[in-house]
Amino acid sequence: MAASLATPTQLSARRHPAISTPRNAKFDRRLADILAHAADVFCEKGYEGASMRDLSRATGMSLAGLYYYFKSKERLLYLIQKHSFLRIIASLNDRLAPVEEPEERVRIFVLNHLEYFLENKHAMKVLSHESGVLKNSLGAEVATIKREYYRICLGLLDDLKRERKLEFQTRLAVLSLFGMMNWIYTWHNPRVDAGAETTARQMSDIFLRGVAAKPRRVRKESK
Repeated sequence: MAASLATPTQLSARRHPAISTPRNAKFDRRLADILAHAADVFCEKGYEGASMRDLSRATGMSLAGLYYYFKSKERLLYLIQKHSFLRIIASLNDRLAPVEEPEERVRIFVLNHLEYFLENKHAMKVLSHESGVLKNSLGAEVATIKREYYRICLGLLDDLKRERKLEFQTRLAVLSLFGMMNWIYTWHNPRVDAGAETTARQMSDIFLRGVAAKPRRVRKESK
């Protein structure tokens, strides 16, 4: 198992109990529903243009109830960002756990990222466009989680680099990969573009082997 992932994963469990500690499923579903509706509003109107009354209507909560539980629209934006990144990291850790081969682990990272982005396009637009809005402790907490996600990717590419005896600047490779993945919500059209699995495989091929390389063969599942 790749040692470079151990520290960020262990830190996740300590810093963010939501990753590893079971919580009330009904509460989690309701919170996820509220945050999804809030993301729709921020996506449509922008953070500055959205009001608590808009958010109240979209989430189905009374204005008083919304203020009682969330205090402000800044708090909702913070929860959208935190909830999204923790879910991405938790899903990624589950998928990486049984896999040791470095290239396959990089491919899992790409697939996990694209699946979440395509399933949550409005939240992803909010994460991308409103990333600099949060200040003080809220912004610092989200920034810490984002750095953890970056470090996981850095570790995966360092493992690949060591195993294949490759020479490249890991930081540049990581940022280039995020550049490929992060804007998929702006151009992906399900009517003409492949789904997450095929897109992730093709994007991984381009990232790992270049556009001139032959496509990776997909193994047929045994019946």
